[in-house]
This record gives sequence, C-alpha cells and structure tokens, in this order.
Amino acid sequence: MSDTRPGSPLGLASGLPAPVGLSVLYEDDELIAIDKPSGLLSQPGRQVEDSVLVRVRAARPEATGSLLVHRLDMDTSGVLLLAKTPQAHAALQQQFEKRRVKKRYRALIDGDVAGTGGLINLPLRLDVDRRPFQIVCHDHGRAAVTAWKLIRRAAGQSLVLMYPQTGRTHQLRVHASDGCGLGFPVLGDRLYGESGDRLCLHAEQLVVEHPSRGEPVFLRSECPFTLREQR
Repeated sequence: MSDTRPGSPLGLASGLPAPVGLSVLYEDDELIAIDKPSGLLSQPGRQVEDSVLVRVRAARPEATGSLLVHRLDMDTSGVLLLAKTPQAHAALQQQFEKRRVKKRYRALIDGDVAGTGGLINLPLRLDVDRRPFQIVCHDHGRAAVTAWKLIRRAAGQSLVLMYPQTGRTHQLRVHASDGCGLGFPVLGDRLYGESGDRLCLHAEQLVVEHPSRGEPVFLRSECPFTLREQR
C-alpha cells in the first residue's frame, strides 16, 4: 500500500520491471521507493553482496550516483528510498541531515510498556567490545531522540508507533529495550532481545520533499505483522 499525495507511481505504470524480488512503492525519474523485506540488506555487506542497492542498480542501469540516501537494518522491513540522479541524492541527503524527513515506524514490543506515549532521549554509541551492538552512553554517546505512541496492549505485548527524531544505528531497537526507554525489546530482536521468526519493526511511512518539485511525497508500506490477541 502506498500513499503518494501529490503524484503517483510512474515506474510500474510506464512498463519498467520491478527489481528482482522487490515491490516498488513509488517511482519517477528521480526517485524510487522500495518495500524492503526483512532479512535483506540495504547495501552490500562484508560477506553478502545481495541487497536492495544491488538489485535496484541491476534493474535501473540508467540510475547514477550513490542511490541510497538512508538505510534500514537488515532485519527491519518497510519503506526504503533511493535517488536515481546525483542531484536528487544530494537534495534528499540534505533533508535527512537537517531532519526535515518525517519517519514513522510500527513496532511490536515483547512486554507491557508503561504509559501511552512520550519522548525517549538516550544518547547512543557503539559497544567496541561487542560490535555491532549499540549502548546508551551519557558521557560519549551521540544524541538519539525517539517519540513514541501506544496503539494497544494484548497478551503481554504492546503495539507502538515510533517516530525517530535522529537516525542513529539501532536507535529504535535500543530505545525499546533499554530500561530507561520502553523497557522491553522489539519482538524477535536477536541482538537486544530473543530471536524469533522476524524482527517486528517496520518502517511504515516516510514523507520527503520532492527534490525538484518541492512538494511532499508520502510513502507508505503495509505492516506485515500485528498484535496477537492471546498466547
């Protein structure tokens, strides 16, 4: 599901094939938004080449430049935006750097969170002894801020919306699991909680300004998981 007010997806409608194994949420001459599945890298890793970036480059050889303007963890699913020209890439990167991009994630938390919403402000840094783990560090961490809102609770789980104000590595996962955050890990988090069928963290909405038209582009992906009513 996508919401692209104003404008409409042009790539598939104009006959361009989707990248292998991926769904296109939106596309025009400057942008392409992919519905990234959980378990696929955003870009090539040290040992694994297959990724959204590789597949998009293969399907859109006319696209030039760096393409990726932001990243999702391998285990996170949802909206991933790429630029098809260097000019669009530079414009979008500036929006991310200046925090003008609006992001909304849906997360299933493995516990009954307290409260109905709020702001989590916990600085993060890499745990150099346990890469790639991130830890809360008030002395040396980089600012990391997340707003959140409870949707509902059931069967010892909590469905929440999370709105990252910054873009630190594993930010939402640590802000969920830390005792000064939500106090419980995201369900299926193999790093900060317990492994499961998948990490129940989904980038469901992204709003950016179109790099040449200046109008907002609303990108949305349907969440593939839901709250269980009973165990």
